[in-house]
Amino acid sequence: MQDDKTGGVPIRTVKSFLSKIPSVVTGTDIVQWLMKNLSIEDPVEAIHLGSLIAAQGYIFPISDHVLTMKDDGTFYRFQAPYFWPSNCWEPENTDYAIYLCKRTMQNKARLELADYEAENLARLQRAFARKWEFIFMQAEAQVKIDRKKDKTERKILDSQERAFWDVHRPVPGCVNTTEMDIRKCRRLKNPQKVKKSVYGVTEESQSQSPVHVLSQPIRKTTKEDIRKQITFLNAQIDRHCLKMSKVAE
Repeated sequence: MQDDKTGGVPIRTVKSFLSKIPSVVTGTDIVQWLMKNLSIEDPVEAIHLGSLIAAQGYIFPISDHVLTMKDDGTFYRFQAPYFWPSNCWEPENTDYAIYLCKRTMQNKARLELADYEAENLARLQRAFARKWEFIFMQAEAQVKIDRKKDKTERKILDSQERAFWDVHRPVPGCVNTTEMDIRKCRRLKNPQKVKKSVYGVTEESQSQSPVHVLSQPIRKTTKEDIRKQITFLNAQIDRHCLKMSKVAE
C-alpha cells in the first residue's frame, strides 16, 4: 500500500496558501486502493477496514487525534516502521511525560496540547514530582535534537510521534486498541513483549522497565516442579486446621 512505485497509494506533497504539506495521501485514495486491490465492492466495508488499520496507528490523519478513516479529502500519513504496533511497544508513563513536556517547549500552534493532554501532563507531574527535573531535562535534550533536523523531516516526525501516542494514550471516549483484559494478561505471558523507552531514557535510580531490556525468559515447568507442587498440596490437605471458636472452647 505504501510503495507507490509498485501500485501503492500515491504519496504527494500538497501546496497550501502559505506552506507545503509533505508526504500525505487522502482518505479517498486509501479507500479506492482497498476496494481495487482487495476486491471489495462495498465502500462502507473498505472504510471500515481502513478505520481498523488507522486504529492500530499504521495510517493516521495529520490534523486529528481520533484515528479513523474518512472517504473524503482528509489528509493521512503513513506511520514510520519504528512506531509500528508490531514492534510490541509497551511505553512507560515516563516516556509520555517527556513527550508532553517536550510539546510545551515548542512554540508552534500544531504542537499545542489538547485539553485532555494538558490534564494528563498535570497528573503525571504530580505522580512524578520527585523526578520531574530529570523528565524536564530529557525533554529539553529531545527538543535540541529535533531542532537540528530538517524542517520538513521534523514536521513529519512530529505527526508520527503524535499518532504513536494517540494509539497508546488515546483520546477519552476512543477505543484503546493496545489494552488487554487483566485476566488475559495474567494467563498469557508473552516473552516477546518488550518494555522499552521510546526515547532511550536510562536512569540509575530507575527500575529496568523503561530501558530497552527484554522481559525475563519464562522457564518451562518440569515434571519435578509438578511433583513438588502435588506434594505441597497434599501436605496442605492433611494439615489439621481448627477454628478459633473450637480452640477457645
